[in-house]
Amino acid sequence: MHNHIRAGNKQPFMTKNIALVSLSTKISLADLAQTAAALQKQATRDLGPIWDVEATVDYFPDIKSIPHGYWPIIIAEDIEKPDIAGYHTDNNNQPYCMVKSDPSWQLTCSHEMCEMLVDPCGNRLVSASSIMPGRGKVSYLVEVCDPCEDASFAYSINGILVSDFYTRNYFDSVPVSGMRYSFTGSITKPLEIKKNGYLSWVDPINNQWYQATYFGTSIKISPLEGMKNVGASLRSKVDKLTKNPNQSKAYTAAAKGHKKKQLNIFASGISMSENISNEIMALIKPKQ
Repeated sequence: MHNHIRAGNKQPFMTKNIALVSLSTKISLADLAQTAAALQKQATRDLGPIWDVEATVDYFPDIKSIPHGYWPIIIAEDIEKPDIAGYHTDNNNQPYCMVKSDPSWQLTCSHEMCEMLVDPCGNRLVSASSIMPGRGKVSYLVEVCDPCEDASFAYSINGILVSDFYTRNYFDSVPVSGMRYSFTGSITKPLEIKKNGYLSWVDPINNQWYQATYFGTSIKISPLEGMKNVGASLRSKVDKLTKNPNQSKAYTAAAKGHKKKQLNIFASGISMSENISNEIMALIKPKQ
């Protein structure tokens, strides 16, 4: 990995390297390659300029093939314990993610990638006004996809559904007309929580964690218990404590609904590749 200095920014940053690996027999290397290409485009074109991150996304045939220094996103069939799925850190505090190989695994990979790139350690906090009246400033956990994580806000890259994410302006004090608060524009004002999304924060006055969830007909704010002695990663702990009853159903429905469009886009790519293949074969001298 190399250090770079972005124009106008004196602080060097390091290119982050993501490794996509499947342990599922249901996912082919072609599936992984197409997904890695879509995630690379999202990281470079969409997420990177907004959050000042630079990343590579590559796929590998198995875990032992992952080069040292890469952060794995591992897709597996047999994730029996719900708290195993999602973000984790290893014994050296290096991030990795576990994703279940259900019909929406590509969207989940995008969600996890965006959050891992913006906050690799899972402990990034931002100070902003509390959404609870009269509470002053609080520290919000940076989880760029969670307030708009519902599949209805996803968008397509190369025919693959990827997650919406909020921008830096999400934590602004006041709304500004024309400001972009999430990449797709689904979030229209600071600290907005969309249907099936959530937001977590700690109040520095009483050191109590809270969470606002929109899993029903309205937003509900409750103390987030279990955040004492968290350990290496705040986000990993929050993910384990947060149960969105609607996410799996919504993700699966969106993936199935998008499947026809995805196949049509893939078919266009196959047609183009066949044309290129024919051109190349005409230029290659046949073996005698």
